[in-house]
Amino acid sequence: AVLGWLNSRKQQVASVAAAAAMTVAPVAANAMVDYEGVEYLGGSDKVDINNANVQAYRQFPGMFPTAAGVIGTHGPYKQVSDIYNIPGLDERIKNTIKKYENNLVCLPANPAYFIDRINNGLYR
Repeated sequence: AVLGWLNSRKQQVASVAAAAAMTVAPVAANAMVDYEGVEYLGGSDKVDINNANVQAYRQFPGMFPTAAGVIGTHGPYKQVSDIYNIPGLDERIKNTIKKYENNLVCLPANPAYFIDRINNGLYR
């Protein structure tokens, strides 16, 4: 009996099902199109220690992968000098970081970028 009723009311059942699906479908997220710190994510000679991916440090000889990985796995930082307070930071890594300290900036951690500092999902 139910199948007969559904069959006779296909259009109405389809409309109700479509409306129900629309109410439970997730709404598209608002994407951040213009991030004011994008130039510090690897597109200039300055790197943001809170938001840049470890790959951005490749431009500084000796920084990638070890020093970049240490910076990326800690933080967020309030200022560039906070890097030197990382527990157990080897003196050689400190010296490498100090060499490029003027190329490092510290912008507020942005959730859209902070989470991808070590692995941004790009693979060879």
